[in-house]
Amino acid sequence: MRRAALYLRVSTNEQTTENQERELRAVASRMGCEVTKVYSDQGISGAKGRDKRPQFDALCRDATQRRFDIVMAWSVDRLGRSLQDLIGFLSELHALRIDLYLHQQRLDSTTPSGRAMFQMMGVFAEFERAMIAERVRAGLARARANGTRLGRPRLSAETEAAIREASGSVRQIAVQFKVGIGTVARLRA
Repeated sequence: MRRAALYLRVSTNEQTTENQERELRAVASRMGCEVTKVYSDQGISGAKGRDKRPQFDALCRDATQRRFDIVMAWSVDRLGRSLQDLIGFLSELHALRIDLYLHQQRLDSTTPSGRAMFQMMGVFAEFERAMIAERVRAGLARARANGTRLGRPRLSAETEAAIREASGSVRQIAVQFKVGIGTVARLRA
């Protein structure tokens, strides 16, 4: 029986990986695979590198030890949004003779067409990420042009004075006034 590792990821803490896991377990069962481990990154963007996604990093480390025969993920964008990183990950898996299955794309990397499709999906994931970033920048520029002040609201002069005069550690003062540690440090410098 082939050993399968599931990789699940959601970008925000309000989302859940339960649907991904349920469906991938069903597919693994139909493919005759035993799920040996589930790696799940909660609230982490796919644009983050391996070093910022602890479970993805653990998956890659376990792959080098050949703890599974196939990696199964919901879709290519769950693995990442950088084409370079995706291709590197696929190359690493193939060098280790570990297969990749992507459920939404019905992609199986054991075939030449599957490898080609994986690379194309990576291009589209990276393009989508760039388009999202461009829309955010355009929205911020429009807000600035309309006179909207961006960033956190300013503290009142009274609150700033109270923070400067408060006694205790920076952390205690931050908690007392419900502000960030950096705000307290800036005002007390």
